[in-house]
Amino acid sequence: MARLRQAAMDDVGHALQHYQRTVQSFDDAVGRRLGVGPADLRCLDWLSEAPRTAGELAVATGLRPAATTALIDRLADKGFVRRVPSTTDRRRVLVELTEEGREQVWAAYGPMVTEGQGLFDDYTIAQLDTLRDLLDAMSDLTDRHRERVTTRSDRKGE
Repeated sequence: MARLRQAAMDDVGHALQHYQRTVQSFDDAVGRRLGVGPADLRCLDWLSEAPRTAGELAVATGLRPAATTALIDRLADKGFVRRVPSTTDRRRVLVELTEEGREQVWAAYGPMVTEGQGLFDDYTIAQLDTLRDLLDAMSDLTDRHRERVTTRSDRKGE
């Protein structure tokens, strides 16, 4: 008997939930290894892409400005980040990973990234594009519902 579509969707949902838990567990282990908390690790993740302003990091981590400043100070004290003037606007200060910070983050995540790239070897470009589109749609969905929950919790605290 052919499997029903709902059963297949349920299987995908369970697999996604399991994947999300393993990612969280891995990130928790990396945070312990690096001696940083979850918000600090999220900040390092954003900085691995490009330098950011403190305001951008506050939005990315969901922290208030004062807490973001404390987070940046903690990461700077540990040698992960430094503050640098923007090359395009001297009034702006950016936070960037130090070479030591980049090396420590890559030591934790790099082997998994390198090995994980092989998981895509047998997929066509069209399949990879479809997967990217699905992940983008899932991220958009999550962002919308995070906004919904944040808005409700902000109103609840008034």
